[in-house]
Amino acid sequence: MSETHNVADRGEMPEVLGGVVPYLIVDGASKAAEFYKQALAAKEVFRQPEDENGRTMHIHLYIHGGSLMLCDAYPEYGQPLRDHAGYTLTLNVDDVDGWWARAVGAGMNVTLPLERMFWGDRYGQLLDPFGVAWGIVGK
Repeated sequence: MSETHNVADRGEMPEVLGGVVPYLIVDGASKAAEFYKQALAAKEVFRQPEDENGRTMHIHLYIHGGSLMLCDAYPEYGQPLRDHAGYTLTLNVDDVDGWWARAVGAGMNVTLPLERMFWGDRYGQLLDPFGVAWGIVGK
């Protein structure tokens, strides 16, 4: 966690980037953060310490100019773990092939191969080890 810029130690929180900010409840938020660093070049900017059960209630990542928030499930506080379904987190990038290769190389599974779509962009979908669907799109 040496890359974490924990500004909360100085009494401030990192800036939240982007308009809509996904907040994912996953099984293993710390592992997910490490995976996103490899697969999506994420930068960790804040993390709450893990509790005695190895769970964390908040991790803040920057990915390609936006914020992504993560936490573990806390069913005792009304935040159970649920299957991730009905949405895709989409990254609009300049280097589609580079982002795709890094994500697949880190262990994301291809669910829709990268190809030219009817709207003109190249697009593909991936599934990460935490059950989250990702789209990568660009020219």
